[in-house]
Amino acid sequence: MHDAERDGAAGDPDVEVAAIDVEVAAIERAMVALRRSAARRTLARRAERQAGAPVPGGAAFDVLDVVEAAEERGEPAGVREVADALRVDQPRASKLVAAAVQAGHLRREADQTDGRRTLLAVTPDGRELLETVHTFRRAMVARVTRDWPAADRAAFARLFTRFMDDFGAASGAPGTD
Repeated sequence: MHDAERDGAAGDPDVEVAAIDVEVAAIERAMVALRRSAARRTLARRAERQAGAPVPGGAAFDVLDVVEAAEERGEPAGVREVADALRVDQPRASKLVAAAVQAGHLRREADQTDGRRTLLAVTPDGRELLETVHTFRRAMVARVTRDWPAADRAAFARLFTRFMDDFGAASGAPGTD
């Protein structure tokens, strides 16, 4: 429903609920389309072409994202945090972490406050890979939004970040933290 239609129906709760339903459905469809695009590794394949080297996609790259986000927050990250963030069991998270360590993207470090725990840190190779992918992702966003007015881009950044934070809080999944 367009703003003019909504304004003409102001005060009618049925119309307002219908408009919300249409908008929520549109957001849900956009989320599915984004997930499918990522699942097909479309962006990873394009990033590989740009980098001239294989770029891990899916859960393999998600592990790096999780550890990087924890580092940025100044929080430790271990297998348990990876499992929680990716919503997988610990054996699956352990395998993903082991693969990232073997690839040279992560290293294991002893936790100085708890000798029983091992923490994860992004290696220089992992940081380079992250930067390559971040640069590629940002270029894609810039390309998609290049014809948008600055105010629309700013509003989308604010609203999408808010949406992801609120979605994470509502679903128990990590948002953009």
